[in-house]
Amino acid sequence: MPPPLSAGILLFRQREGGTEVLLIKPGGPFWRNKDAGAWMIPKGKIEPGERPAEAALREFEEETGTRLSTVPFALASVRQAGGKVVEAFAVEGDLDCDAIRSNDFEVEWPPRSGRRESFPEVEQARWMTLAEARDYMLPSQLPLLDALERKLQS
Repeated sequence: MPPPLSAGILLFRQREGGTEVLLIKPGGPFWRNKDAGAWMIPKGKIEPGERPAEAALREFEEETGTRLSTVPFALASVRQAGGKVVEAFAVEGDLDCDAIRSNDFEVEWPPRSGRRESFPEVEQARWMTLAEARDYMLPSQLPLLDALERKLQS
């Protein structure tokens, strides 16, 4: 059985101090007390018949509330610890982190309680330098930062 496929976007901008990337911290009880190693790119499942770049743009909008008008460029593919493969794209742009509005998801909480609770898919978004991102990003997604650096240098 093939691994689950997701697509996402690494939004970046240039500042005097160098390149910054936008990372999100997922919402919900599993991520509540995690910080370092918990941040990631906005991403999600590729639907049947959907092209990866289309899925990446859709997921970015669902998780940030912002529709990107720039065409993303292919960045890299990474396999996450759970086996999921993420097709990542990059776009240069800007975004107000305080304006993030994500969709919600439902989960049984507390576990085995029979109660369902709703949580935002994204709890927080933050611009980070590449060095900061290396400290906070999900380890399996760290190769995306190297891929972005290579693309920007070429």
